[in-house]
Amino acid sequence: MSGSTIFARIVAGEIPADIVYQDERVTAFRDISPQAPVHILVIPNREIPTLADVGEEDEALLGHMLVTASRVAAEQGLAEEGYRTIINCRDHGGQEVYHLHLHLLGGKPLGRMLPGAGE
Repeated sequence: MSGSTIFARIVAGEIPADIVYQDERVTAFRDISPQAPVHILVIPNREIPTLADVGEEDEALLGHMLVTASRVAAEQGLAEEGYRTIINCRDHGGQEVYHLHLHLLGGKPLGRMLPGAGE
């Protein structure tokens, strides 16, 4: 039985995706609307709606998500020049799908995180 989000359906194999990595805890796949030459989402296989919903029991999973992001970045040729990771949380944070996900972006200079910040 699939979950309630499009990402849960990708993990379940019900919706096709360009999966670049998958194990028993996480799945990484290319974003269908990329914001950079490389734009990959790393998600937990079990549904966690937002970063605000994680607890101490999720520490190992969150660490595994970061290790996976680092590994995938290296495999995509991003490690030497650099890349950005982003986790959006809820409406003000710009979260669109309520299934925790880490954006891995790279392949070009990404500029300032928030235009005009620090000016």
